[in-house]
Amino acid sequence: MLRFLKRKISAQLNGEFFLEPSFLIIGGQKCGTTSLYNYLIQHPNLIAASKKEIHFFSTNYDKGDEWYKSHFPRTKAFGNKTDVITGEATPYYIFHPHSPARVSKTLPHVKIIVMLRDPVERAFSHYKHHVKLKVEPLTFANAIKAEPERLMDELDKMVRDESYDSYNLQMYSYLARGVYVDQLKRWLDYYPKEQFLILQSEDFFRDPAGTFMKTLQFLGLPEFKLMSYKKFNASQVSSIDQSMREYLTNYFRPYNEDLYELLGSDFDW
Repeated sequence: MLRFLKRKISAQLNGEFFLEPSFLIIGGQKCGTTSLYNYLIQHPNLIAASKKEIHFFSTNYDKGDEWYKSHFPRTKAFGNKTDVITGEATPYYIFHPHSPARVSKTLPHVKIIVMLRDPVERAFSHYKHHVKLKVEPLTFANAIKAEPERLMDELDKMVRDESYDSYNLQMYSYLARGVYVDQLKRWLDYYPKEQFLILQSEDFFRDPAGTFMKTLQFLGLPEFKLMSYKKFNASQVSSIDQSMREYLTNYFRPYNEDLYELLGSDFDW
């Protein structure tokens, strides 16, 4: 018996109906969201959005609800089937200050998936990704050192002016994105804990099949085994300087402890 698979039809658009997203993977960045989403869309009861990251509730909100709906399957994509769902994965949502309120207004009953990785490893992976994209000219140590100046007043500007999008906050938030407790508290102001599935990235990397099954249960989807669980969007392996690792571990420790208290679970970071 499928307990969450009564499809939700959104408003009509250009003579057709669209499937309303039943779930969002809201982040965090470099925590395995791409792999998990790509596993999910292989399930026979799940139809993918037009792309993984729509960014509607972050940087594309001015484009309106109809634009958002157009990214999800039209009725012709699933015909007479009533046991299908859809969803998207935009890791910036967990960090964007206006996303929780925007999502709750449009999707009050959506199920929310959060992936959390050791913030030290997440920061370094984030940095390596931007070096690869050629948008980060600094060394890792210097990028961490420069973050307070780069992000100075940027979050406050976004909070004050909903139309303001901060490039620096989105790109150079190596430390800020790892303060998960503050981000989750913003979301918990709008949604009860029951609507969240919090996944530890290390568990996912170690046992992708087990985490995938856990996610299917949360979404009310029947069991489904994939042929393979290859990693998507994985970073090249390289190690953090030991002194930098110690510095970052100490930096994140109080935030991690607050996170463990909030969630009632110790991730041992």
